[in-house]
Amino acid sequence: MKFPSQEKLEKYAELALKTGVNLQKDQRLMINSNVDGAPFTRVVARKAYEMGAKDVYIVWADDELTRLRYEHADVEVLKEVPEWQRQMFDYFGEEGAAVLSIRSTDPDLLKGIDAGKVASANKARAEAMSNFRNYTMNDRIQWSIVSIPIPAWAQKIFPELSEEQAVEQLWEQIFRIVRVDQEDPVEAWEKHNETLRQAREFLNRKQYNKLVYSAPGTDLEVELPKGHIWKGGSAKTEKEKIAFNPNMPTEEVFTAPHKYGVNGHVSSTKPLNYGGNVIDQFTITFENGKVVDYKAEEGEETLKHLLETDEGSKRLGELALVPHESPISQSGLIFYNTLYDENASCHLALGKAYPNNVEGGSDMSEEELDQNGVNHSLSHVDFMMGSGELTIDGVLEDGTKEPVMRNGSWALNFAD
Repeated sequence: MKFPSQEKLEKYAELALKTGVNLQKDQRLMINSNVDGAPFTRVVARKAYEMGAKDVYIVWADDELTRLRYEHADVEVLKEVPEWQRQMFDYFGEEGAAVLSIRSTDPDLLKGIDAGKVASANKARAEAMSNFRNYTMNDRIQWSIVSIPIPAWAQKIFPELSEEQAVEQLWEQIFRIVRVDQEDPVEAWEKHNETLRQAREFLNRKQYNKLVYSAPGTDLEVELPKGHIWKGGSAKTEKEKIAFNPNMPTEEVFTAPHKYGVNGHVSSTKPLNYGGNVIDQFTITFENGKVVDYKAEEGEETLKHLLETDEGSKRLGELALVPHESPISQSGLIFYNTLYDENASCHLALGKAYPNNVEGGSDMSEEELDQNGVNHSLSHVDFMMGSGELTIDGVLEDGTKEPVMRNGSWALNFAD
């Protein structure tokens, strides 16, 4: 696989370390990476050591080996997660390590594999990683996700191009979207984070009682918990208050919906790549927060297993607002990668909510979170439902309704 110039790789690695995880001197770094991305991962590791990292540990994945395991291993074997793996991730959480995930996976990796096997393996891993997930979803450590091309992913997006051309084109798109093509990407991200900060602070002052969504195939009302908190752009660790960017790219501001206050139906506007399978053209219906009906033109069996992960996977854990003018949306591409597609479109997430999306949520028990309308689940899966036809109204506590989005664009003046 052809990689870009060393200069661009260095800029991207530096951005991931400085703005993504904001690596501190004498801090450990754990990197999750696909073996196809080894050349870039080595650049990141070297940069991390140059920045004073205490140690850099790589957790490798390989698409071909993953596929082989699903093809040949029994479901009971797929449900086994070695205790040492759980302990390893918990160790890095307890150590306060920074965690960088370099995502690069074939969107059709598990196409044709029994959806039940995939669902069983995903659930087992989610259970094993539940403690570590608390470190990330409560911002107790710095964590970030970036992506790099691999041939299978690039040709899914650009099927008309040769493998080499598709990879080269995807690199260009990624560099543009994450601002690596700018003279000073770190400074560009500081300005971008400031824009997102203004949006989330405006919404936090508003404290809407609920949001009302309307678009072709969508008619949905979503109540918001009392004391909900909008987040987006950069975050800060719970104790040390170290700033970091969990997602690169990111164009969203997001909060937690009330798990018992979602009613109506919503239709997807982009394909969802879940566990190596694509779910597309689907509609979900909610009553009192719970999924009561669903259908999908592609991947319905995969969607069924996702919703059956546990009781919480049938409810929403996140709602995110993304203007239709986002650079990812304006590219006109479908990336078949949630990190990118979710930042091209308003989206919702089935499953676990971020506890810190409500006041005091990080210190609440599961029972207290439930009482405050905050969902708990082993899963957290974003799906895209925004478009240039989406209208969103905010309803204040006194019943006053005001426009939040029109035609997929902000209808709010954040300077107010």
